[in-house]
Amino acid sequence: MIRTSSGDVDYETNGHGYALQRRPDPRIAALIHTALGDARTVLNVGAGAGSYEPADRYVVAVEPSARMRAQRPPDAVPALDATAEHLPFDDGGFDAAMATVTVHQWPDAARGLAELRRVTRGPVAVLTFDGDALDRFWLAGYVPELIAAERRRFPAIADIAAAVGPRSEVVEVPIPVDCTDGFTEAYYARPERFLDPRVRAAQSAWGFVDDTATARAVGSLRADLDSGAWDERHGHLRTQEAFLGSLRLIVGRP
Repeated sequence: MIRTSSGDVDYETNGHGYALQRRPDPRIAALIHTALGDARTVLNVGAGAGSYEPADRYVVAVEPSARMRAQRPPDAVPALDATAEHLPFDDGGFDAAMATVTVHQWPDAARGLAELRRVTRGPVAVLTFDGDALDRFWLAGYVPELIAAERRRFPAIADIAAAVGPRSEVVEVPIPVDCTDGFTEAYYARPERFLDPRVRAAQSAWGFVDDTATARAVGSLRADLDSGAWDERHGHLRTQEAFLGSLRLIVGRP
């Protein structure tokens, strides 16, 4: 994996397909937008292709990857080329701030979170994953290398909560069975999706798994789906309306 100055993933090379595969889920979006309260000005850091940005507020987006900025929809505000660790804004310049599925990719998460708090006078909403809960997902049995890599990447939930405000709330976010945002746990009930390389390409975790381990995991999953072994062990998930995995929404208030 190529490491860049703006994060642990080279999105100039590996950022294609995110706008298609990682479409915001409306139920998750509703939780984020509620967390922003009555804020009229919102800063979105690590904004990517624009997922989860509210359409009814004044949004300023920050995204260091040109490829990701290019995937933003025509009706989204253009994103500034900047990083979380060096936000070019005044203290308390925004009513609220958000960072969705991005803090684990920041070279210095502590500094980036401190910057978020500095420029925000109201709530800071961070959507991320709890590394301690990754083993809840059945994919751990097929590709433990992916789980191990993700656990190293994600900042501790307690550290994020402490950084974004003295009054912080951590919400365990239910993942809907038909979730439209294609992160790994979104397919807890649709295992066939992992056989599609386009799906895996839009999940940065696979970039930390070597080709041999990926081929082994995909081959094992395909064999278990063909034989019915996956459904014998996990078939109940196909009709389970939601999955409580590692997805967390942290809301910090000053």
